[in-house]
Amino acid sequence: MKIVNALTAAESPNPHGISARELLSTVHAQVVMVTLQPGEALKLHLTPVDVFFYVLEGEGVVEIGGEQQTVVRDMLVESPVRVPHRLLNQSDAVFRCLVVKTPRPTEVTRLL
Repeated sequence: MKIVNALTAAESPNPHGISARELLSTVHAQVVMVTLQPGEALKLHLTPVDVFFYVLEGEGVVEIGGEQQTVVRDMLVESPVRVPHRLLNQSDAVFRCLVVKTPRPTEVTRLL
């Protein structure tokens, strides 16, 4: 059995310059906890696999394919393969979510 404490897992370097902690990486999936401080955002990018976001804490904006929607705790958002997307924190509090990629990407994410 493997147990990972999401809040103390090591941060992973990323091109977005935000707090990202990889919690799981298998051939079937990759799970990363992303924490955005007020005013932070992911850069617009494409992923080579399907992604879903599950909001753990706070309020943020998800942009997928040019459409923006405010999301809050316990919401799940699907992001299809190769559709431009990003997360933004326009609030005054922390915005934290799980980013799940299935299967684990074998190609690099492309920043736009």
